[in-house]
Amino acid sequence: MVKRRPTRHGLGFTLIEMILVIAIMGILLAMAVPRYRTTVQASQEAVLRDDLFQLRSLIDQYTLDKQEAPQSLDDLVTAGYLRELPKDPITHSSSTWQTDSDDTLMSPDQTQSGITNVHSGASGVGLDGTAYSSW
Repeated sequence: MVKRRPTRHGLGFTLIEMILVIAIMGILLAMAVPRYRTTVQASQEAVLRDDLFQLRSLIDQYTLDKQEAPQSLDDLVTAGYLRELPKDPITHSSSTWQTDSDDTLMSPDQTQSGITNVHSGASGVGLDGTAYSSW
């Protein structure tokens, strides 16, 4: 019985084949990474919009319930309207929220003015082209 030596072609991939596979993988990654980043940013913006809606709603509820506006966002936590102040999904910090104070009163029974609105403290621009701080 004669043993045959394997031919050179049957041992593995050629250099050209490896380069071709790596090039195709690089092209696919170049298309997928920007789409992934856009998807992550869109999800962070959706969470930010929801957090802003909830915080503004809680500020209004606090003001109507207590007959005075909260003086800080921590008042919402202290009064039990929130368990904890949510983190800004863009800055990943709960201390970057920007608040607006106003002298207008929501009801005739309100005794003290305070926070009326909240915005993100992020310095970037959203996918729609508007600054996060203006949301």
